[in-house]
Order: sequence, then structure tokens, then C-alpha cells
Amino acid sequence: MSLHGLATRALHALEPEDAHRAAIQGLKLGLGPRAPQSDDPILAVRLAGLDLPNCVGLAAGFDKDAEVPDAMLAAGFGFVECGTVTPLPQAGNPRPRLFRLSEDRAVINRMGFNNQGLEAFAGRLERRGRRGIVGANIGANKDAADRIADYVAGLRRVAGLCDYVTVNVSSPNTPGLRTLQTRAALDELLERLAQTRFEIGTTPPMFLKVAPDLEADEPGEIAAAVRRHSFDGIIVSNTTVERPASLRSPRVGETGGLSGAPLMQRSTAVLRAFREADAELPLIGVGGIASGADAYAKLRAGADAVQLYSALVYEGPALVQRIKCELAALLRADGFASVSGIRAAQTR
Repeated sequence: MSLHGLATRALHALEPEDAHRAAIQGLKLGLGPRAPQSDDPILAVRLAGLDLPNCVGLAAGFDKDAEVPDAMLAAGFGFVECGTVTPLPQAGNPRPRLFRLSEDRAVINRMGFNNQGLEAFAGRLERRGRRGIVGANIGANKDAADRIADYVAGLRRVAGLCDYVTVNVSSPNTPGLRTLQTRAALDELLERLAQTRFEIGTTPPMFLKVAPDLEADEPGEIAAAVRRHSFDGIIVSNTTVERPASLRSPRVGETGGLSGAPLMQRSTAVLRAFREADAELPLIGVGGIASGADAYAKLRAGADAVQLYSALVYEGPALVQRIKCELAALLRADGFASVSGIRAAQTR
């Protein structure tokens, strides 16, 4: 077992949130893995105008306060999404609020958008410069009188500091937040953000992050709204509030969003529904990825790129290199010369 694998196992002796904090501190000290400087060119992809060196990204939630984006890029991720950040700092929900479901290779969290606030987040982005593809995931404070105004404030502050912006309306841990996915509320949110984008003049690509807990007609409606308001793509998906019958962990009864291996099937089905609703809209597939085969399944279901987070709890940040090697081999075995070749073959 590698040194980083041993460190990951040692962190499991700590309470999950303490282990996560220790991991962030270690990365800040330069103790994370370092991938080769160049990626296999078969994994490169152009997504919403962004040239990704590889299609495997880090999902929001790992680096809420933009403390270690460069360390995670150095570990081999093709792009890193920081956040979710809210305009004002907030403590989030009471601890314990993060739970390992080790028997299921899963995680339940009810963090509640705990973060240091927009100014601390933006300050770190300003100081790091612009190396590699880094996105900012923005949200609303729990007690905001006007949640849409919080998203507008977030967009205004980070627009010039990152390579893309994700609008997170899909966390189950801020009461009422997911109602922003309903048709009328979503139209109002996207319209105000589109207007803000126009006023700013130049903004990076903007993605909407959605939940996997959608009705059959909702992927089509959401995709149409994203098109209507000139957003650049959708991230599918966040955590689920459902609890599959297959779960074995005694932690299964904890409230919050479930992520990890049990989310793979459901999130991939929702991803496929979005692709069927819109053949061209850029999509990022998230949920349950722990291997190159998982990443490949997302790409075959319609994703242009993928993100992961929960598998790092069990495998550590060196996992990304293994996923990339496995994915490259699968692409070549099926005769693809690039990630984008999958989509090209599907549309012939």
C-alpha cells in the first residue's frame, strides 16, 4: 500500500469531519500526491469552452473554502470545483453531520453549507492566480431573506476569479433550497443570474447543479430552462435523500444526502434522462464514481466530463490517477481516440 493509502486508512481512526479537516491541512502542507505533469491526451476534452487536460474533476464539497485547489490539480484532477460558498459565513448544521457508511462505500452528510463566506473564498482565489481549471460553486445562506439575491452576489464576486461558476440549487441540507428547481422558481433564478451576467459583461461558463431526486418530466423542463437563459450546462447530480434497500450500514437512518457507490445507478439514470432531453447540452456526470469503469459508464450515458468526491474518503486523492489509467484503457479497447468520440458515435 502506498504512503498516501496508509494515510487515508489512518484518517479513518478519526471522526469523519475531523479526518476531512486533517486531510485539508495535510494538502496545504504539500503532503498530497503529485501526478505526472502531462495527462494521456485521450482524456482531454473541450467543455463549454474550457480545455480540460483530462475529463476527471473534483466535485464541490471537498474544498468548501478554496484552500487547496492547486494541491488537487497537482494530484491529477483535470478540473477542481470549490465551494459551496455563501455570501456570509455560516456554521452549518450541528455536529455530528458527516457519516461514513463503510459497508456501502457511501457517505451521508447534512453539513448545511458550512463555509467561511464569500470574501474569504474570493480572497484565496485572488491570491492563487489562474493555473489550471478551477470552478466556484455558489449557494444561498440558510436565513437569507432573498435567496436569489445571494446567488447574484456570489456570481458578481467570483466571476472574474474562476474558470466556471456552478449554481447549486440541489443540496438537501438547506431547508427549501431544492424548491428552486421547480419551474417558476428556476426561471426566476436563472433570469436574474442571466441579467447579472449581462451587466457584468464577461463571465465564465455557468452550470446548474441538480438533484437526482427528480420526477420523470423534470430533466426536460430543467434542460429547457437552462437553454432559455443561456446557461452553459448542467451538473448531474448532487446527493440523494432516498435510501436504497441494499444499504447495510447501521448509519442508514441518518438524515442528509447520501453519496458514494449507492448513488451510481440512480444518478446515471438521471444523467441519461438529461442527455435524452437535450442531445447537445454540456453535462458533467457526478455520483458514485470510484473506478475507471464508473467514469466510463457516465460518459456512455451522456456526460462530457465527470466529477467525484465520496470515493476519496475510502481511497484517498491518489485514486484519480488509477481512474484515469483505467478510463484511458477502456476508451482504447472500444476504439475511441478521445472522450468526445463517445458522443460523436452516439449522434451518428
